[in-house]
Amino acid sequence: MLDAKTVEIVKLTAPVLKEHSHDIGHRFYELLFSKVPELNNMFNQTNQKRGLQQDALAYAVYEAGANIEHLDAIKPMVHRITQKHRALGVKAEHYPVVGGTLLAAVKDVLGAAATDEIIDAWGRTYSYIADIFISAEQGLYDEMEHKQGGWIGVRNFVVDRKIKESDVITSFYLKPEDGKPIASYEAGQYITVWLDIPGEKYTHVRHYSLSEAPGKDFYRISVKREEGRANVPSGIVSTYIHDHVDEGSHLKVSAPAGDFTIYTKNTPIVLISGGVGITPMISMLNTIVETQPERQVTFIHAAMNSKVHAMKEHIGKLARQHERVKSFVCYESPTEQDRAEHNYDKEGFVTLEWLSSVIDDKQADFYVCGPLPFMRVVLRALKDMEIPDDRSHYESFSPVGILEEA
Repeated sequence: MLDAKTVEIVKLTAPVLKEHSHDIGHRFYELLFSKVPELNNMFNQTNQKRGLQQDALAYAVYEAGANIEHLDAIKPMVHRITQKHRALGVKAEHYPVVGGTLLAAVKDVLGAAATDEIIDAWGRTYSYIADIFISAEQGLYDEMEHKQGGWIGVRNFVVDRKIKESDVITSFYLKPEDGKPIASYEAGQYITVWLDIPGEKYTHVRHYSLSEAPGKDFYRISVKREEGRANVPSGIVSTYIHDHVDEGSHLKVSAPAGDFTIYTKNTPIVLISGGVGITPMISMLNTIVETQPERQVTFIHAAMNSKVHAMKEHIGKLARQHERVKSFVCYESPTEQDRAEHNYDKEGFVTLEWLSSVIDDKQADFYVCGPLPFMRVVLRALKDMEIPDDRSHYESFSPVGILEEA
């Protein structure tokens, strides 16, 4: 346990670290990659360039410090991070170098304000929290290693089928190269794909939500092609997968992980997605229909229009076949054909008023996934609808915990 003096120093200085969080995160990764360049292979290089990974680190450090006396408050964050660490292969031996580098970054940014007493207190705190992470991650490794069809590290898979779902989203059906069983998973979880792309210095790693119900002899991921736009380049990985990964291609994959999962109870459930955020929601919807057909499901999806709306026919078919499933669609910019066919329920953006009108039971459990601006709006609406936090769940494809302001 941490002594009272250490706890006091950390609580007093946590706001200072938060104030300088971006600079500390940036300096940390500069130092880390200069010390251990091979760790570049574990990180999303696009998030690094955009500064998202740096902000994610600083957010986690601040949350740990601010809640040092009540670590139960950060259990959800710890669970989410340990799941990603297991998927990435983070090990106990990585923690000392990360801790030393983090403290060096704090000293570099804060200068004389980072006294030896403060650095020592944060060093003790880091070691204390690192032990919590290491123990939790070892449990996850042990569980996956002994799970039927489970594996540690990467395993070779072959693309069995490649199916275009919309103008921007394509599904890839993956089967194990060795023909042996694969680990099951919970609806909403993801697998991690490791790609060595010609011309790229480091391995690119991406987490992709599984977009089918578990229990099959394959994994399905549905990948959005990220086209470039103002000040944002095209996605290196997504364009490579769309253009160069075909049926018969081989991919290195880490076993399923993730904490964004549905509870197996019979309460009504509302699934709200935007854009490619539909992928884990499809897994959840298919799972409920297969295993809990009596459960009430409201499926709400927002997209630009039908041209980029993946799996629309499948969702519509389920809604027609199962009276307990309701589907609602919001298009920001419907095409002329969309308007002629009246194949959507709302034009424009998702709003509090519209959500309130289509959600029958506010005692339901709510799951949200999509672009960050979309999720901020939806989570803010759920708060305004007085949905308790323990019934409001979300998955962010960004590493940054920036939804606390919602």
